Amino acid sequence: MITVNDILSKKGKEKITMITAYDYQTSKLADEAEIDMILVGDSLGMVVLGYESTLPVTMDEMIHHAKAVNRGRKNSFLVVDMPYLSYNVDMKDSLYNAGRIIKETGANAVKLEGGKRTIETIKRIIDLEIPVVGHLGLTPQSVNKMGGYKIQGKEKTAAEEMIEDAKELEKAGVLAIVLEGVPENLAKLITKEVNIPTIGIGAGIYTDGQVLVIYDMLGYNELVPKFVKKYATLKENSIAAIKKYIEDVKNGDFPSKEYIYKAQSKIEKIY
Repeated sequence: MITVNDILSKKGKEKITMITAYDYQTSKLADEAEIDMILVGDSLGMVVLGYESTLPVTMDEMIHHAKAVNRGRKNSFLVVDMPYLSYNVDMKDSLYNAGRIIKETGANAVKLEGGKRTIETIKRIIDLEIPVVGHLGLTPQSVNKMGGYKIQGKEKTAAEEMIEDAKELEKAGVLAIVLEGVPENLAKLITKEVNIPTIGIGAGIYTDGQVLVIYDMLGYNELVPKFVKKYATLKENSIAAIKKYIEDVKNGDFPSKEYIYKAQSKIEKIY
């Protein structure tokens, strides 16, 4: 199984691959495809549970889905998001929630959003020997403060602050930093400035790795961000398959003989 040391050793040598998964089957597929890292993101609120944002997602929902994902992987490194209000509110609760995720799901690490405001929480979690992945840039849990899902770090002051946040996260001991929705040149600079891996999502090609939401890259969602490449069109294929099933049932073509069980001996009619 891939370990923290394996992830750290890839810095500057080999691109890291990461993808989200929210259930047993998608986790199993990603693991069999030999993905390096699986992220159970709080994005499950939007792509699985139908919420309008990640904010309503609870600890119990994250743990429920992460447990299923853990059962589907054999080798991939598993990271689980700490949802909104599960940290940075009360230190005791933050530590307890991080511990719950690791203990109940079997995950290898937790992921927290934010820079300086999250540093002390991250340090304390790491003191419990729980690996942590940081997250800078477009942090979805801050969507209301940001005024929407907007690219971050476009202005000089914001860019400098993000670079400083990345350095502080490294000093705190995070094993990697997700950079979401930031200009490519800024992501390139941050990647050079820190000695831990950076994993980009909408951050260009110069990060040490990439992550995508599995439902976006498989083509289940019509509206996806600019940075998403669709590697399949499963929505169209799935709808076509379901329509064909409906047609076959209505026309009496399913189930046909090859899908029907037969008794080994004659069964008398009972009235």
